[in-house]
Amino acid sequence: MTQILDSLPSEQPGKILCAYVNATSQIQIARIVNVPNWYFERVIFPGQRLLFEAPPDAQMEIHTSTKVCAILSDKILCNRLRIK
Repeated sequence: MTQILDSLPSEQPGKILCAYVNATSQIQIARIVNVPNWYFERVIFPGQRLLFEAPPDAQMEIHTSTKVCAILSDKILCNRLRIK
């Protein structure tokens, strides 16, 4: 199922299709942090794949959930997550 809550602003040219897989046994939160006027945050369950469109220079933060808090565990440029 495709879920579009906040589409990219129209002034963002050259969006790419990206994929991220939660290969851990913990819940993760994926956030894109450097695109102005766009809020992107998704919960990704263990083994789940996330498909999304983003500008190539967008930066995704992966936060891994613990019982008490979420810890920033990775920063990935969306260009590295691009589906070819």
